[in-house]
Amino acid sequence: MTPGSGLQAGLKNRHLTMIAIGGVIGAGLFVGSSSGIATAGPGILLSYALVGTLVVLVMRMLGEMSAANPTSGSFSAHADRALGSWAGFSIGWLYWFFWVVVLAVESTAGAAILSGWIPAVPQWGWALIVMVVLTATNLVSVGSYGEFEFWFAGIKVVAIAAFIVIGLLAVFGVLPGVHADQASFGNLTGHGGFLPHGPGSILTGVLLVVFSFMGSEIATLAAGESEDPQRAVTKATNSIIWRIAVFYLGSILVVVSLIPWDDKSIAEKGSYVAALDSLGIAHAGEIMNFIVLTSVLSCLNSGLYTASRMAFSLGQRGDAPKAFARTTSRGVPRTAITVSVLFGFLAVFFNYKFPDTVFLFLVNSSGAVALFVWLVICFSQLRMRKIIQREAPEKLVVKMWLYPYLTWAAAGLIVFVLGYMLTDTKHDGRETVLLSLLVAAVVLAIAVVKQKLGGGHRTAVTEQGETEKVSVG
Repeated sequence: MTPGSGLQAGLKNRHLTMIAIGGVIGAGLFVGSSSGIATAGPGILLSYALVGTLVVLVMRMLGEMSAANPTSGSFSAHADRALGSWAGFSIGWLYWFFWVVVLAVESTAGAAILSGWIPAVPQWGWALIVMVVLTATNLVSVGSYGEFEFWFAGIKVVAIAAFIVIGLLAVFGVLPGVHADQASFGNLTGHGGFLPHGPGSILTGVLLVVFSFMGSEIATLAAGESEDPQRAVTKATNSIIWRIAVFYLGSILVVVSLIPWDDKSIAEKGSYVAALDSLGIAHAGEIMNFIVLTSVLSCLNSGLYTASRMAFSLGQRGDAPKAFARTTSRGVPRTAITVSVLFGFLAVFFNYKFPDTVFLFLVNSSGAVALFVWLVICFSQLRMRKIIQREAPEKLVVKMWLYPYLTWAAAGLIVFVLGYMLTDTKHDGRETVLLSLLVAAVVLAIAVVKQKLGGGHRTAVTEQGETEKVSVG
């Protein structure tokens, strides 16, 4: 194919399957669960269940729209059509901003682990190496991204599955060669009860765990580069329930059953390392560091892919420079990848040079973007369902349950969580929401001005990936 011919269907079914499974398992599950357990005790399970339910509902809505119209822009492209160009522009750029900041966060986390193993290379050196390697992977072809992600995600999935099986065997007292004195389901109600800090801690726990679910939507973006996008989206949407139930609820249940929630080792070592240590498994810390590193690399790989495809979609729609929508002969949006990674490098620099000022602002100002994205998906689906029913009802192969009532319920829950975050000063919830709203307001203002100056026409992307001029209000 010639340069500029668009994205190619380079992702195989096994790639999409593992991207869908692995996308929901972020590094935050391993490193962020400790604070949630300390805050809510065993009741953190309810926090995960609440957020998990919300993610299932949002993914169902997104699956309905993406199965009917698979596109690399996913929810941004759907918002563009359902709500207006201002919505597609705003949420697209906010999502891109979120992932380029994630690139810096994850590359720094990975570098910290690698420098602990090989201290001869400075931490910033490892961050640079990791970013360069994964950039090269993404620049080769979408297939190489898919292959890397297949193995990264595969290691995460196998590791968590093994952890759950070993942990449950220990809890039931049938793990060969191991006598775990503390392991018991009694840990769920002992040590102050199931909710040692009261029912309010469930909501506080929600604030701490909600961001570890970001990434569930990656499969719907990647589906646009698969051989059968509709089938890929449908499969990813239908499997989200068991993925969250097993990997999040299952593994956290094992952690709080193996050791008491108030055990000091959870805060000192991390919840999963502490759980493995309680079983006397040798080198538990290093094993978990390897798994976390794999998760970090997976997150980096997917983050760069996701940011670049969103930039590509924005370029296609005229919401970003046209160069973003150009592809190589292998169907790779080289400019979109390069620009995304350059901003990632800049954020890494800020992390090392100004960690407590500029970088802290970047992290906090992108923190609530996940909730903004989910809210836009809700409102887009409310409008898009009517459009699909009117224009092509046969494309409704995935349907949102109890439409529109569950959609409104999900939107209400998201607004409630954002409101509750404004009352949270202990975990920086208020600062995160306010700074994220500030950035969102700036982006929205640019979108409105752009729409006013753009006249009555702009570029839209059809289901086949072609561009056409459309009128805007």
